[in-house]
Amino acid sequence: MAATGSEESSARVDAWIWAVRLTKTRSIAAAACRAGHVRVNGDRAKPAQSVKPGDEVRLFHEGRERIVVVRQALSKRVGAPVAAEAYTDNSPPPPTKVEAAATGLRDRGTGRPTKRDRRELDQLRGR
Repeated sequence: MAATGSEESSARVDAWIWAVRLTKTRSIAAAACRAGHVRVNGDRAKPAQSVKPGDEVRLFHEGRERIVVVRQALSKRVGAPVAAEAYTDNSPPPPTKVEAAATGLRDRGTGRPTKRDRRELDQLRGR
């Protein structure tokens, strides 16, 4: 019988983030840990830090903060339905398309913003 990691009481944070499908690859999860984008119970996490049920994991990935509480420690990647049961998602909702568009994205190929463009972007952002 193959072990799925559900029998374990703890798992590496980078492996757990990958196993529950918060990132596409384990190397992306480890890089996020090394860059300081992962916090476990409020403290910066190294890739090898252990997580156990009840821990709060905060991950800043793809421009969004994910706040999840570990319900089950997994070290191997599992299917999406099982992965969804391994954590409780307390993340704020993702920004709507209108909010995302209001961030001042420029069209591809328009070059660097001029001084006038930069001032307009700063006004839009409320600076």
